[in-house]
Amino acid sequence: MDDMMKTMRLSAAGMKAQGARLRVISENIANADSLPTDPGKQPYRRRVVSFRNELDKSTGLPMVRANRVREDKGDFPQRYDPGHPAADANGYVRTPNVNTLIETMDMREAQRSYDANLNVLKASKTMLQHTIDILRR
Repeated sequence: MDDMMKTMRLSAAGMKAQGARLRVISENIANADSLPTDPGKQPYRRRVVSFRNELDKSTGLPMVRANRVREDKGDFPQRYDPGHPAADANGYVRTPNVNTLIETMDMREAQRSYDANLNVLKASKTMLQHTIDILRR
């Protein structure tokens, strides 16, 4: 019974970490077309989540946690748009360093990991319920 609870806690920690990742990815996609409003200002900068293993003192197991959200220091692509208010002297506007294809693939990976943890949680709950039903007889 104790192992079942540990399994459920591990799965819940994985779901929480991937949920944080999904929120950041969604923010990146939502801002993929956000441009600065004035020359010299920076556009939206892509953000990424890093993870860490943390010992859960109640179970003695290493759990995954969202560690921090950091900005991607990659270069900003430029687009020629001399009529845009944020265009530089050469007519180029810096655009966010968000590649929606990469974000979509990261989102799929995070969603699959979330779903896998959810399925483990559901299976553990079903097994626990069956055990309780057997003990009641």
